[in-house]
Amino acid sequence: MVERPCPEYINGVKYNTTRSAYRECIDNGTWALKSNYSSCEPILEEKQRKYPMHYKVALIINYLGHCISVGALVVAFVLFLCLRSIRCLRNIIHWNLITTFILRNVMWFLLQLIDHNIHESNEPWCRLITTIYNYFVVTNFFWMFVEGCYLHTAIVMTYSTDKLKKWVFLFIGWCIPCPIIVAWAIGKLYNENEQCWFGKEPGKYIDYIYQGPVILVLLINFVFLFNIVRILMTKLRASTTSETIQYRKAVKATLVLLPLLGITYMLFFVNPGEDDISQIVFIYFNSFLQSFQGFFVSVFYCFLNGEVRSAARKRWHRWQDNHALRVRVARAMSLPTSPTRISFHSIKQTTAV
Repeated sequence: MVERPCPEYINGVKYNTTRSAYRECIDNGTWALKSNYSSCEPILEEKQRKYPMHYKVALIINYLGHCISVGALVVAFVLFLCLRSIRCLRNIIHWNLITTFILRNVMWFLLQLIDHNIHESNEPWCRLITTIYNYFVVTNFFWMFVEGCYLHTAIVMTYSTDKLKKWVFLFIGWCIPCPIIVAWAIGKLYNENEQCWFGKEPGKYIDYIYQGPVILVLLINFVFLFNIVRILMTKLRASTTSETIQYRKAVKATLVLLPLLGITYMLFFVNPGEDDISQIVFIYFNSFLQSFQGFFVSVFYCFLNGEVRSAARKRWHRWQDNHALRVRVARAMSLPTSPTRISFHSIKQTTAV
């Protein structure tokens, strides 16, 4: 039995190095498949002991939010798929963004199924799941960038959206993240090939290979948002509406754009501090916004979309009319003779006699 100090960091969590981990050398001269880390104690466990109830509630919020988001996102995806009459470039961008949220949330659930032992064994399929999850995270942010780029081009630069090419946006959203994630995977393979590539240790910057472009996208979207709101305010001031209504519309536009452009992620780059109130607020707000963002995107850009609602209403009325027509035809076919025809034949027979 070989004894070694516990590693300083496991899966990005700091551990007590005064404790020891063990690994057995078997009689045939080979090492046991797994090391025994049961005595290793995470230092951050003290923080979770301090807020046990809040962490449990935050975990429930995370699961609940992801479930609700996936349900709403699937409904929105089906609506964009079925309503072909509204399939313009703007709604195609919304459709792709919703797709990335679905894939990202599904991969998040898969990551929750991986326990500590699998992390320790560093299985190839576990590393593959982490890689795919990070790819969908990057594509999610890049499609947010596409949304911001489209709105900025249409509102601020006043270009005709007809000149914008769909394949350019598809390339930005789905293809550019590929080399980023490949470079990150190569870096992990040769420098941090452990713990299923999940989490990062302080002092190692491999994860910034994909986190750097994500931060850059958020900063660019923040500039887009500022310019969009500035132009909207200028246009509203030029109108005849009162100042109160002007600001109300501007604030409403800003709040609608926030979840789309991913600015909410910028609020939680840094933990606010160690005092009780800020920690508890951070725990709840971070869990709520991160898990429910897919739901917000579905509501703002599908369920409240005027084009989608109008097309869905027309589709529903058309289905009702077709269904009612089929019912009437089926009833008419099921009856051998209608009362009117019976009356007509009886009158005709009486006249002949």
